[in-house]
This record gives sequence, structure tokens and C-alpha cells, in this order.
Amino acid sequence: MKRDFQTFLLYAFSFLLLWEWLRPVEQVTSTDHIELFVIFILLSFAVSFLKLKWIWKTILKGWFVLFSLNKVHYDTGFFDFSWLSSFFSNLIPNFGLILTRDLLAITNEFRTFLFFILLWLMVYLVHYWLLNRKRIFIFFFMTLIYITVLDTFTLYSANLAIVRTVVIGFAVMGMLTYYRILAKEQVNSDSFITRKWMRPLVLMIAFSVIVGIISPKFEPIWPDPVPYLKAAGNKGGDDVNGSGVSKVGYGTDDSRLGGPFIGDDSIVFQSEAAQKNYWKVETKDHYSGKGWIPSDTNPYHIAGDTIIPVSSIPSNVEARDETASLSLFMDYTHLIYPAGIQRAQFKRNYTLEIDSTKEKITILDFNSTPIAPDSYSVQYKIPVYAATDLRQTSEPGQIGEEFLEKYTQLPENLPERVKELAERITEGKTNWFDKAKAVESYFSGSGFIYDQKNVAVPGENEDYVDQFLFDTKIGYCDNFSTSMAVLLRSIGIPTRWVKGYTGGDFLKFSESDTSKQIYQITNNNAHSWVEVYFPNQGWVPFEPTKGFSNNIAIDFTSEAGTPAATETTVPPEQKPQQDLEKDSSSSKKNNQSFTFNNIWLSIKTFMSKNWKWILLSLVIVGGAAGLTYRGRGKWIPYLYLLQFRLRTKDENIGKAYLVLLDQLERYGLKRNEDQTLRNYARYIDTFFASREMSRLTDRYEQYLYHQKLPEGSWKDSRELWENLIKKTIA
Repeated sequence: MKRDFQTFLLYAFSFLLLWEWLRPVEQVTSTDHIELFVIFILLSFAVSFLKLKWIWKTILKGWFVLFSLNKVHYDTGFFDFSWLSSFFSNLIPNFGLILTRDLLAITNEFRTFLFFILLWLMVYLVHYWLLNRKRIFIFFFMTLIYITVLDTFTLYSANLAIVRTVVIGFAVMGMLTYYRILAKEQVNSDSFITRKWMRPLVLMIAFSVIVGIISPKFEPIWPDPVPYLKAAGNKGGDDVNGSGVSKVGYGTDDSRLGGPFIGDDSIVFQSEAAQKNYWKVETKDHYSGKGWIPSDTNPYHIAGDTIIPVSSIPSNVEARDETASLSLFMDYTHLIYPAGIQRAQFKRNYTLEIDSTKEKITILDFNSTPIAPDSYSVQYKIPVYAATDLRQTSEPGQIGEEFLEKYTQLPENLPERVKELAERITEGKTNWFDKAKAVESYFSGSGFIYDQKNVAVPGENEDYVDQFLFDTKIGYCDNFSTSMAVLLRSIGIPTRWVKGYTGGDFLKFSESDTSKQIYQITNNNAHSWVEVYFPNQGWVPFEPTKGFSNNIAIDFTSEAGTPAATETTVPPEQKPQQDLEKDSSSSKKNNQSFTFNNIWLSIKTFMSKNWKWILLSLVIVGGAAGLTYRGRGKWIPYLYLLQFRLRTKDENIGKAYLVLLDQLERYGLKRNEDQTLRNYARYIDTFFASREMSRLTDRYEQYLYHQKLPEGSWKDSRELWENLIKKTIA
């Protein structure tokens, strides 16, 4: 390959393509000084383009590797050769550690050395593909796989990287295709031919990229398979990759909170209810300074259709009865329920195991084995609290000492400034309710930021709440809810930490009951909040997370009966009854007509619920199709025989003869490019020990040259043609 501008472009594009492999390294690992590795691959491509002798290439690249090792890992100067003796003396021990697979003990300078060697080999391979093979598709494809896998499993965002890689990859493949055509046709390249080839290539790539960027992006129909793969051994928000990055969703281990998490829109369940609800799974009561753990466990069993004694609402609290139906998409054996639950109804008779400490309800079959039902319905009460009643029940003496101690527990090493902050926030408040509302409102200030990625992890001697309140002020629901619970506990107000799901997204009105709506709840709706205990009022939920609101209703009318203020955090989908009826009637009309959105939603729901069976079916169908295609030489001849058997016109010999040529080649009797039909016919007759192919070829050539055959010729020709076709079936 010459050292011209086109060749320079090839090397430049190859360098940029290899650079894409280095861009994520600094973000997803603890590797530093990435610029040295970038300079190294740039140097490697430069000496290859300049066609230096191998000895000079080795000297230059070896010198740069040693220079980089000295710069990164040694304090002495480069020409102070004592560091060289230290490095080389550690080579053999490090190689020994590799042989013994003790990789964690390898020194950092040896890791850097190995990384340079790896880049050296990658540059050589890319150079080999460019010069010798004139192909780079495999490397281009592997680059796409590499960055998309990192985009999926890590915090690295590959949006721009994919665009860059596609542009560079197609440019290089187009140029290499041009060079291969020139070599194959033995044509000398000139500027006119090059421009004639390159201009359409540039226009095609530019047009494709622009259209791809500006085109509307539809939501995916298929559920993301990655969360399912990771959830096979880890169903919740636990650490999934060992790097402190978690997947959002329900998890059982909350002993160490903090750190970023990866979103997951996998559907957990759908609810059919009159309004949005927060859905509970469990509560936890012991704060360790790093996270939450249950203080103890007290499981007991009840029949599935009896009253569930969990967070019961006192009789003096006004409440209305509601029902909701849940359709489960994940194999969870625990009950997902709203606050104020009364009963759960299943299609079969199940037993419920209730942990009274965590208020976690497990569904058991007749063998006392946890089971995940497809659906169930719940009966529950929605309370309407009176602010005057909440303000009156604020005396610790009304609560047992053991209960109060349990739900005001805090670690001994909790920084004192946490309590001081709680006292400042609640200064001037005389009752528990106003204090709780003050703390809840404190987090809505501009000083706090809701973020899912740039979230710190507390160090060994740091408190999770203290770090969030005073150092970072950046976090998600766990940070906000835990902080509110700890602040209230520090001033003697009993609280507990609640895990579950928010109300989800509105899908449509129920077809069977237009007074109810269907909501879809995904792993992204996993949430945590706070419950504060008020004597004679029970556990009352609070929502401190910035940007969130629950559906708790509190009546703020004054004692005199004049409205002072009303606070009801009603979900956006909840509308006045008149508007609701209008929406219901219009919904009926929309449901009767064909709409793309309804079809799209039905497909998405069906795919989400049955993707495993669909994938298995596709694999089976694909395998069967592959086997059928592979054995096409056995069954296609029968189709040909059926196709031409009923034809009577003499002109059919033209199509039939070409079909026979294709079938003979499929059978393995390939015709050479410079071989005439007569020579090929003699070869076929020799193979089958007959004269049929030569006779048929004579008639085909007669038809080809004269475009006409004696009337009735096709009948005899068809017999020859069928005999040859049948011989390829054996």
C-alpha cells in the first residue's frame, strides 16, 4: 500500500477506531494516564505508515513504553537506570504470579507493561488486516460489541461512540472495498476514479448518520434482556457487577446503601385500581450508619383469605374501602400491597407467612413452599387523616418504652450535627406532626439534588446520612428517606423505613370497570419512603424525596370548620369525577376504534410477559428453518417438478433449463466460468453415465438461437429434464 493521502486516511481512521477502545477505560476502571496509551497507538500507526524498518519500530515503541513506565510509576529520572534494574528484576516474579493465577498480586507497573504489549499486538493486527487482508469488518464489529456491552453493563454512555464508530467503520470498509476491486480488476488508480468512488461513499455515510440522528426514536417493544440475565441470580437492587453500581429494583439487602444504580424498565406488575397507590413490600427498623437491617424476625402463618394484621388503621381514622387487582410479571413470592391492606384474594388457596417485624408477607402453597402467583386482588382502606388529630397525638408517654426505643434507635457514633440540624429544622414546632412536616419540606429546598448516578458511597468511618446531609446533598430515594427517618429519630419521634414501589405509569382505563385505571409498575418505580408513628393514628407515610409525592390525604380544615388549607397529594391521573366520566366515555369510543397506540401497547405488554417463550419459539423456528434450508437440495427439486409438470408451452424449456443449472450446482456439479454449455453437458453426462444432458442442451440452444421449437418439443424435453432433476435428489 502506497504512502498517499488515501492510505493516510486509512491509518487515521484505524487509529480513531482503536481509540474507541481506550475511551471507556478511564471511566469504568481505575486506570489513569490514558493519554500515554493514546500517544502510543498513534506512534505505532505513524511508524507503520512511514514504513520504518522493524528494528527502528521496535526501538521507538520500546523506548516510549519504558518512558511511560518511568513517568507513571517511578520518582527517579528516566536516565537514572536504577529504576530499570528494579523493573526488570520484578518481571520474572510477576510472570510467576500469572502462571499461578494470583492476578491480584501483580504489581501496577507490570500491569501497565502488559497493557502496552496488548496495545502493541492490537495495532499489529489492525495493520495486518489493512495491508494484507484489506478487510477490517471483524475489528469494526468487535468494536461495536465492546462499546455497546460497556454501555449496557456500566455507567459509560456510548451514544456518541456508536455514531463515531459507525462513521469510521463504514468509511474504512468502503475504502478497502475500493482497493480490493482495483486489485481484482488490475486497474490503476487515479484521482478521477478515486473521487468517483469516494464521493458516493461520503454522501451515503453522511446521509445515513443524519437520518439516524433526526429520525424519531420509538420506545422498545421487547423488554431489555440484560436485567433478566442479571436478575437470574439477583432480583433486586443489590450490587450486580462488584463495582458499587446497582440495578434499580427490589432487593433484600439494604445493609450498605449508596452509590449509583442502573435503570431498568422491566415490568414488575400492573394494577387495576381507582387511583394511584404506593405499594409496600417491607419495612425495616434498625439503622446501622451504613444502611437498614431488621432488628429481628417473627414469622407466623395465617390463611390466605383472612384479615391481614399489617399496619391496621385505627377505627377513629376516617377511611374508605377500595379494591385493586394485580397482574404479576416477575416471579416474586412476596405480597405487594397498599397501606391499609385488609385481605388478599387468590385464585387458589394459599397460606400467608407474615414477618411482624418487617411486615413482609410471603405467599406459600400447601407444602409451605414460597410460590409466585400470576395475579391476585387486594382489599384495603384509604385513610383521610385530620391534621388536628395528628397534632394532638404527640406525647411519648402514650407509647410503650420498648416500642419507642425500637423505632428511635440510632447508632452510637452518629455525628452530633445530625441532631443539631433536626433541632434547627423543627425549631418552634410543638408537636410531632408539624416537626415531621418541617423535616419533609426541608428536602425540597434548592440545596438538595435528586440524582441516580453521581451518588457517593460512605467511607469506612463515614455515616450514610451525615454524608448526604452535609457533604454531597445529591442522591435518590434511599438518601432522602433514610435521612428523614434518622433526623426524626434523633429528636425522639418514632419512624421506620419502608420499601416498595410508586404508583407507576397510567396505561388506560379498565375495560371491565371504567371507574378504574390500569397502571404499569416497573423496576424503575422501586422506591423507599418514611412512616411516622402517631398514637391513636397509627403509621402515617411521608414522602421526603425531591420530586415525588404520595397519595396520602390530610384534612387541614380548622377546628371551627372553616377551610384553612387542604393538602392532598393526588396523582396526576386523578381527575374530578365529571372529567373522569368524560374521559371514560371517550375512552370507550377510542377502544372501539383501531388505534396504533393500543396495538403498540398490546404488543409491548404481550412481549414483556411472554418474551421467554417467544425467544424459545424463535430459536426453535430458526433452527428448523436452518435445517430446512441446509437440506433444500432434497426438497426443492420436488417443487420444480410440480411447477413444470402442468406446463405445456414449448417456451418453458428456457426457464426449466436455467432451473436445472441451479439445481446441478446446488448438487455439487459446478460449472466453470469459461466452460461452454456443451462442455458442461458432456461433464454432466459423464457423471451420470447418460446422454440426457447433451440432448437437452441441444434443444435449449436451438430454442435460445431461434426462439422457437417444433410444436410438442417440450413434452419430450420435459422427460429429459425431469430425469436429470430426479438424479439430483438421490
